[in-house]
Amino acid sequence: MASVDVRRELLDCSICLSLYTDPVTLACGHNFCQVCIDRTLDSQSDFGNYCCPECRTKFKERPALQKNMTLCKIVEGFSSAQLHQKESPGLCIFCDDTYIPAVQYCLLCEGFLCDKHLKDHSRTSEHIITESGTSWGRNQVEMLDRAFVKKLRKLRNLLQKLLKKREQMQNRVQSLEERRKKILEKAAQEIEKVATLFRNLRSQLEDLENKVLSEISRQKDQILFFMSDQNRELEVKKDKLSKKICHLEELCHVHDPLNVLHDTDDCSDAEDYYESREQHGHPISNIGRLDVGLIPDTLCTLFDAISGVTKGIYMQEPADIFLDINTAGTNLHISEDLKTASWSDVKLDCPERAERFQQYPQVLGCRGFSSGRHYWEVEIKGSDDWVIGMSYPSIDRTGSQSQFGYNNKSWCLDRYKDAFSLLHDSKEAHLRGKLSCTKLKVYLDYEAGKMSFYELGNPCRHLHTFTATFTEPLHVGLRIGQSGAINILGGSEGMTEL
Repeated sequence: MASVDVRRELLDCSICLSLYTDPVTLACGHNFCQVCIDRTLDSQSDFGNYCCPECRTKFKERPALQKNMTLCKIVEGFSSAQLHQKESPGLCIFCDDTYIPAVQYCLLCEGFLCDKHLKDHSRTSEHIITESGTSWGRNQVEMLDRAFVKKLRKLRNLLQKLLKKREQMQNRVQSLEERRKKILEKAAQEIEKVATLFRNLRSQLEDLENKVLSEISRQKDQILFFMSDQNRELEVKKDKLSKKICHLEELCHVHDPLNVLHDTDDCSDAEDYYESREQHGHPISNIGRLDVGLIPDTLCTLFDAISGVTKGIYMQEPADIFLDINTAGTNLHISEDLKTASWSDVKLDCPERAERFQQYPQVLGCRGFSSGRHYWEVEIKGSDDWVIGMSYPSIDRTGSQSQFGYNNKSWCLDRYKDAFSLLHDSKEAHLRGKLSCTKLKVYLDYEAGKMSFYELGNPCRHLHTFTATFTEPLHVGLRIGQSGAINILGGSEGMTEL
């Protein structure tokens, strides 16, 4: 332990201020690390002057370096003792000059600490201070293993989270790309749809224009021809009248009574001519009138065409509407997909329910609409006795008040044989003309209080619009007569009404 008693500062190189490494001696007797003095002499060679870095003794030539064997042994012994003592349990690793027994151990720094250095030591959570002991090497290895496993577990958890987050981002990117493609496809479809609709509209407008102009020209030519014929006839009559007038004027100047009395001409036929024209319905005041009733009819057709185009532009994919089998009358058969109601000659064996219609072959839809815009379409087959419309769920299920249209809780389009009527609260409005197709549409704007009926012909034709303040959810309502069936084609939300 003699080497341990050597003062620590006597073994430091004056150039690097650290413990000697391979110490060598100059002629002046001063010692340096071999690397340090070689580097210093190399820098002095540029000026041609060499001197000792410590005593400044000058040398004419680069001085020779002599290895100091004694000092090498002293440094080697000192380093071994210091290493042994520093690694031994119970010595403070921060005491450089002296060897102070340690009182505690830091797991992060992997060393012992004395009282002095323990006060200045970091107290953060990473620096774990424990009691000192003789088995630190074994305990330290165990703590490192546990810390490693714990850290590895954290890293794996973090990795899983990051992988999951990356997968979610990839899914979002893919979803956005799919939505972008769908929007592009939908936009292209809508552009084509609008272009087609307006091409059809222009074609219909041209047909209507040609029809109206042709009809006006036909009436004009017919009336002008009739007026020309009447004009020729009147000219002939006028000449005859002029001759009669001249003859009568001559007779008025004749003084011989016998000549006047024996005159055979009579002017009564002129008065008979005008009287006969009036009696046969050809008064002159009626000549030259055009039948303008065609123009309002044409405008109605134009309105229907524009209405059809508007509906076509804003029509969405149909949403499913299903029939409520528990409300169906016993003469109605409801299909398995709950889309079709058909007449049954034999009353079906159905469970008795309070919500079932007892007297009429009627049925309600399952879904009620209490807000928004909606439409649904039907196709009617095999019967001239049917009703389509909408109803509150509180409608009676027995008695005459349970019939669609004959109460204040339902609105409907009714067909019986060749007559078509719009019914609400027993008030009836007859529909002029007949339907050209078997497909119909019902449109509902709940907030606006509008329920409209359309014929889905070419073009779409508006039939009637009810206006009301709706106070309950509205359900689809159907009634079908013998040998008939009504099939729900679909419905949609978000449609704009014209």
